[in-house]
Amino acid sequence: MKQTILTFLCACMVLPMYAQSEMDYHRNSLATMLVYHPEDEFGGEIYKAFDSLPIPDKYDDHTITDARVIDNSTISGVQSRKTGYYKATYGHQLTPSELKKNALHTENLLNEAEIAKKMVAIWFGLTGNSVSDATFNTSLIQSRGQYDANDVDVAVALQTTRGLASLSDAGEELLNHTFVLVNDITYVTAEQEAEAAKIAIGVIGGIFDALTGGKSGQQMAQTAGKIADSFTGFKVKTHSYLYQLEWNDSIAAIFYQFHYTATPDPVKMQAFLDDKTTYRLKYVAHEYEFDKKSVLKGKYSRTELVRTICARSMDKNIVALAKQYEDFKVKTPVYQVLTKENGKIEGYAAKIGMKEGISETSKFQVVQRVINPETGKTSYKYIATVKPKKGKIWDNRYNAVLEEADGATLPYTTFVKTAGGEILPGMLLIEGKYKKIDN
Repeated sequence: MKQTILTFLCACMVLPMYAQSEMDYHRNSLATMLVYHPEDEFGGEIYKAFDSLPIPDKYDDHTITDARVIDNSTISGVQSRKTGYYKATYGHQLTPSELKKNALHTENLLNEAEIAKKMVAIWFGLTGNSVSDATFNTSLIQSRGQYDANDVDVAVALQTTRGLASLSDAGEELLNHTFVLVNDITYVTAEQEAEAAKIAIGVIGGIFDALTGGKSGQQMAQTAGKIADSFTGFKVKTHSYLYQLEWNDSIAAIFYQFHYTATPDPVKMQAFLDDKTTYRLKYVAHEYEFDKKSVLKGKYSRTELVRTICARSMDKNIVALAKQYEDFKVKTPVYQVLTKENGKIEGYAAKIGMKEGISETSKFQVVQRVINPETGKTSYKYIATVKPKKGKIWDNRYNAVLEEADGATLPYTTFVKTAGGEILPGMLLIEGKYKKIDN
C-alpha cells in the first residue's frame, strides 16, 4: 500500500525554522532515542527523564517526534531464546558480541522505520496535505548553513558550477553530519548493591564462624545490613549507539533528479515515499558510561535524581563519541577575547565546560571557517592551540548550580593560547586534532 504524505508528515513532523545563530558555523544535527525497559522498576522513571531532556545545545535539533523510543519488550531476533536486547544489569557487562548484535539490530530497525528518509524530509522542508500538493524547500539548509538563498535553490543551483558546489557543500557539511544517538539506559540501585554486599559478607561470615566456632561472622552480616539500609543512590549504565545519515554524491543525485520538487509533482513525491533503499543510516560508534561514584544525595527528589544522573551519563557518552569519531566532533565558537584594563589579552571565552568533558588537561585547536568565493565550498584553516585556564572551567552540567558546584556560576570557560596566531571571536574551537584542516 502506498504511503500517503499525511502519514509520513505525522511521522517525521516538519520542524520550525531555526533562528540563525550569533556565530557563523555549522553544527552537527542530532536526534536522540531511548531503549525503554518496561520490565524494570525504574524503567518508567528513566523514560520520563529522557523525554524531558532537550537535545544538547551544541547540536541542532533533528528530532523525529514519533521515533523517540524503542520498547525493549517488543524486540525480537537479537537474543536466540528470549525477547529484548542483550542487557547490562548489575553484575553483567555486555560482551563485544552482544554489543555488536544490539548495534546492528538497531540499525536494521531504524532503516525499516525509514528514519533516514524522515531526516532528509526535515532537511528539505517537506510540506503538504497530500501527494498531489506536497513540496520540498531549502529554507532549513539555508538557515543552518548560512548559505545564500540562490546557492541552495535547487533549480538554480543545478545550472551553475557554483550552485552545484554549494549543494555539495551543504550535503557534506550538514546532511552528512546528521546523527541518531540511541541510548540504552539500565541502572544499579543501592538495594542491588547492598543485597550483593549482604550475601557476600554473610558467606564470608559463615565461613569464618565455621572455622572458629564463634559468632563474629553474624556480627559482620548485621553490620553490613545497617550500612546497606543507610546507603542511598541510583547509578545508570548507559550504552550509546551512534548512527550517521548516509549522504554522498550518488544519493544526492537520486534525490535531486527523481524526488526533489519545489512545486507540486505527485510522481516525484510518490517516488520519494515509495523509495525503500536510497536513504539509510549506518552504525558508526558505541560508547559506554558507568560511574560507580555518581551518587547524588540530599538535593533531589527521586524524579530529579534520575533525570540528573541520566542527563550527565548521556553527556559523558556524547563527549567520548565526539573524541572517538571525527565527523561527530563539536565545533564551538570563540565567544569573546578577554583583555585586562591595559588592553593585554588574558584569555579567550567559549560557552563550553564540564558538560562537554573539559578538564585542565584538555587541548583544543582553534580553526577558521573559510568559504571559497568562487565555489562556495567550506574549508577549515588552523589558527592556534589553546587549553583551559586552571580554576576557570565552567561547570555547566545538568543541575550543577543546584548543587552549588565549583565553577557553576561562571558564564563561560576561559582558555589560554599555547601556540599559534591571532584568535578572534567567531573562530572555532575543536577538541584534539581535527583532520579536516587545510594548513
